[in-house]
Amino acid sequence: MQLTANNSFIKTFFLTVVALIAFAANSVLCRLALGEHSIDPASFTIIRLSSGIVVLLLLLFLSSKTQSRPKIKTSDKSEQTKKIISTGSWQASILLFIYALCFSFAYVSLDTGSGALILFAAVQITMILRAVFAGNQLRLLEWLGLLLAFSGFVYLVFPTLSTPSLLGFVLMTIAGIAWGFYTLKGRGSHNALSDTAYNFLRTLPFLLLVLMINISRGYVTTNGILYAVLSGAVASGIGYTLWYAALSGLTTTQAAVVQLLVPIIAALGGIILVAESINQRFILSSMMILGGILLVVLASYKPTQK
Repeated sequence: MQLTANNSFIKTFFLTVVALIAFAANSVLCRLALGEHSIDPASFTIIRLSSGIVVLLLLLFLSSKTQSRPKIKTSDKSEQTKKIISTGSWQASILLFIYALCFSFAYVSLDTGSGALILFAAVQITMILRAVFAGNQLRLLEWLGLLLAFSGFVYLVFPTLSTPSLLGFVLMTIAGIAWGFYTLKGRGSHNALSDTAYNFLRTLPFLLLVLMINISRGYVTTNGILYAVLSGAVASGIGYTLWYAALSGLTTTQAAVVQLLVPIIAALGGIILVAESINQRFILSSMMILGGILLVVLASYKPTQK
């Protein structure tokens, strides 16, 4: 039993880390595309989600071909059936579309620091308030960890903050709320790949509507298309699938707080790939965020009774 619990923890930890790395990569790709004006935000969203649809359906097809279908001989038939036919939901798809579209348009008028602070603040507040309203009262240690982690996040992005435009603030807040609820929907996923693939697929009617509205004013470049495809196919499609798989092993509070690691991972990517220097602010904020996450995790830890 203890070995099974340890394996589950390791699996959740691995999936969470890889998913957060994908989120950070996604953020970088979005900033590159929109910051360099390589593509308009509507076209970026269309190509991003469309490429995610193609890759996810391909992975789902390959998975169905290689997956053996064992005969069901136990009382777990209903659960195994759910895993086979799990196809996401229209609610999740609408949330995904709202997040992606608002995120793209918000970064037209927001700088990186302001956008990240608004997005992750909205995600955290949405998920934690939803948990509290559902009757999941937070322990004192969780509140302390949450406060410490969020303080570290604000301290990390504070030097780059500027007064955001009202439109950008509203759009990024909506994006954060949508992503928070999309994450909450994922906690009940029976098949991460299937659910994510069908969630992406159901955004297609909305993408066609945006395409018709934007067809006369959109613009794309080779770099813009490349950034959007990488963002959709890899960072979004595969990254969101891994995130849905990780959510089954995370509490709502843990899922909200660990996403504050994304700015740290993005900053580390800049240090490794762009030879940016490590400063005292980065080290201190990283310790605050990691310490806060540790407190939240420890608050939910229950030692095995012998």
